[in-house]
Amino acid sequence: MTGAGDAVARLVRDEGTRVLATLVRVTGSVDLAEDAVQDAVVRALETWPRDGVPANPRGWLLVAARHRAVDVLRREAKRLGKEVVAMPSVDPSPDPVAVRDDLLRLVFTCCHPALSLDAQVALALRTLGGLSTAEVARGLLVPEATMAKRLTRAKQKIAAAHIPYRVPSPEELPARLAGVASTVYLIFNEGYTGRVSLLAEGVRLARLLVSLMPDEPTALGLLALVLLQDARRAARFRPDGSPVLLASQDRSSWDFALIKEGVELVGRGLRRTPTVPNAYVVQAAIAACHDLAPSYAETPWDAVISWYDVLLTVADTPVVRLNRAAAVAERDGPAVALALVDALTGLDDYPWWHASRAELLHRLDSAAAVEALVRAEETGLPAAHVAHLRARMKSENPGQNARGFGESG
Repeated sequence: MTGAGDAVARLVRDEGTRVLATLVRVTGSVDLAEDAVQDAVVRALETWPRDGVPANPRGWLLVAARHRAVDVLRREAKRLGKEVVAMPSVDPSPDPVAVRDDLLRLVFTCCHPALSLDAQVALALRTLGGLSTAEVARGLLVPEATMAKRLTRAKQKIAAAHIPYRVPSPEELPARLAGVASTVYLIFNEGYTGRVSLLAEGVRLARLLVSLMPDEPTALGLLALVLLQDARRAARFRPDGSPVLLASQDRSSWDFALIKEGVELVGRGLRRTPTVPNAYVVQAAIAACHDLAPSYAETPWDAVISWYDVLLTVADTPVVRLNRAAAVAERDGPAVALALVDALTGLDDYPWWHASRAELLHRLDSAAAVEALVRAEETGLPAAHVAHLRARMKSENPGQNARGFGESG
């Protein structure tokens, strides 16, 4: 696509998510709404680059999707010899609060406890986040074919079990929060690694959760984590799209208002978890260590690693251990960290594991670094990160980059 075409595609994708949430409420069917919105999106991508973006893109998509849904229902009713069920009209310029509530209802519908946690996260990423099946599969570290089947089964279960499209009552919220928090963070993380439009969506959804559950550690920790990471947004990429590692970022461009808010939320979360640590609160504490350091050289690596050790008591996963190894590399050197990274299992298809190996092997002046980078690219490492690592391998002496592993915080 041209630059203008790319901009239209991003607009259509972002607005399509909101339209989907509203249409699910109107039609009562995730499948029907998804098909109707997809049809409207295709039409928009065909006509908007040629005719121009309408003054009300969301309204255009909403009306087009509703018309498509009505057509589908009419054909199905005719095929079965039944009367057409009337579909409510839609407001082409809905109130922002109504759109917000539709999105929140969609999240909790996708994250109903009748579904497995994996299915909850996958379905909400696919519907609310607007991610493709391939992107969801990559984010959850499963094959695309497996993810396609999981999504189909999840939507079938929602229909068969008549799962309601609503925000749960207060007593139901705690049981539903794990899937919602995972979903929101994965949406944010997808934006953090390249799809910037999802960053604001992740932050906004995290704020919504805190407004619903102001004393819940998971909600507090999640919001703190995304704010502390989003605070670095302006410094993370150069104008050409290439990443800037944490060690080289211009800290004066960080958003210190977000950092202050995030640190305060960490404090609130810690006060509400006096005995059992909360995984999101601990991850936010790690991010706070980075954000509060005056410079990269002054990062308190002992504290960062200690927080990772706490995190492992409640979330002992290969990815957490990989991130801990990144911190170990800064304190103890690349050889110690590489041993930890190579001991991990289950990450053969995870691009950041291969990228970490490439970085550490490069520091150790090993020819195997190039092979590790190739595997990182093959498994889906964003192109900007691939180009950045490749350029460094060609231009640097390995020992020059003894610091600046990346953004493990």
